[in-house]
Amino acid sequence: MSKAIVLNEKFESNGEVVLPASYEEINKHNLYLYVKSYLAALRSNTARAKTRAEVSGGGKKPKAQKGSGAARWGSKRSPLFVGGGQAFGPTKRNYNQKVNKKQKALALKYAINAQANNSTLFVVDSIKLVSGKTKEAVAVLSKINKRDTLIVCDSIDEKTYLAFRNIKNCYMVEKQEVNAYLIAAYHSVLIEKSVLDALTKEA
Repeated sequence: MSKAIVLNEKFESNGEVVLPASYEEINKHNLYLYVKSYLAALRSNTARAKTRAEVSGGGKKPKAQKGSGAARWGSKRSPLFVGGGQAFGPTKRNYNQKVNKKQKALALKYAINAQANNSTLFVVDSIKLVSGKTKEAVAVLSKINKRDTLIVCDSIDEKTYLAFRNIKNCYMVEKQEVNAYLIAAYHSVLIEKSVLDALTKEA
């Protein structure tokens, strides 16, 4: 069974918490489908090229139909000419990919379990830095000692936000913002116990 590392108020290792055994049986394809859907939804969908029906000009036939020995030219709006329409250019399309609620829940469970398997899921009662000093936030992350960290809080107070906001190798979110993609994207996760309990219960 997967285990998350429990930290005390000084952010030092203080035991483990076991995740449900059912998490081990989840197929990783659920996470793949969710990440694919999440990234597709981020696409700007603004690429657009004009066809020969949309470019300006082309009212007059460029040259005579016969006599030149060359091909027949009907319009300067043809894709063959500079300034003409594009034959198979990008058009506005819908990139959204549907993932049902059950798959989203399974993806979240799998992502949490994967972090626990890698010994990179850290659980603490509270992540609050009342001083608001970045120096304290850096000290917290140095104890975790990972390349980057996702910090998940029940609610982010102003002082804690000020402490963490200028650190480039961490990202802080509240419970309602967290998803399987974010958990999978970071090398470690620091999460409040109340949030982990809620996520594992809802997922």
